[in-house]
Amino acid sequence: MPVTGAGLINRLAQLCFIAGVALVPLAAQAADEDPWEGVNRVIFRFNDTLDTYALKPLAQGYEFITPKFVEDGIHNFFNNIGDVRNFANDVLQAKPHAAGVDTARLLLNTTLGVAGFIDVGTRMGLQRNDEDFGQTLGYWGVSSGPYVMLPLLGPSTVRDGLARFPDTYDAPYPYMNDIAWRNSLEALDIIDTRASLLSAEKLISGDKYTFIRNAYLQHREFKVKDGKVKDDF
Repeated sequence: MPVTGAGLINRLAQLCFIAGVALVPLAAQAADEDPWEGVNRVIFRFNDTLDTYALKPLAQGYEFITPKFVEDGIHNFFNNIGDVRNFANDVLQAKPHAAGVDTARLLLNTTLGVAGFIDVGTRMGLQRNDEDFGQTLGYWGVSSGPYVMLPLLGPSTVRDGLARFPDTYDAPYPYMNDIAWRNSLEALDIIDTRASLLSAEKLISGDKYTFIRNAYLQHREFKVKDGKVKDDF
């Protein structure tokens, strides 16, 4: 059955409500940020080994053989797909201005930007609002819960991990009937994302697990609070 834009947003809203109710008890928790560190470190080592010998080499090879303008275009294409998720969560967070900006970006980039390969919106001063359902829950006061390292998926929290499910419904993959095309597109999305993180590895210092955990938690707090975080210094 085809899913209209309105139907998609309606389905997402219903899923958001159900997941939100299920996550409300997390708000009462005042536990240590990483109470499952022992298990998390084991999963981290598994993920890191897989990344070192599989995903990272693929990303490096992709970056090496792909012309920069093509790589930028592919990255813009996936960002354009992500603007659907951004718009949906703008609406759920009651941010009309951000929703308007992301709608304009989506329309401009999909049409004038040739399916999003050219980021016309940014060139016109329409800055992208990077939102997801985990941020939406945090915006409405749901605690992040304990830190978790997810197999294959990487760092997360209980709230953000569960919030991944509703976010899948505003991506095109669940609605693609051609399995080969769907898997190829998802694989390219993953490789593109990993390639965009290659330069950031230079910033890692000290214990890698601790560095990534702290960076993730601080970044998520920054995103949930729209950059309005207290400076402890």
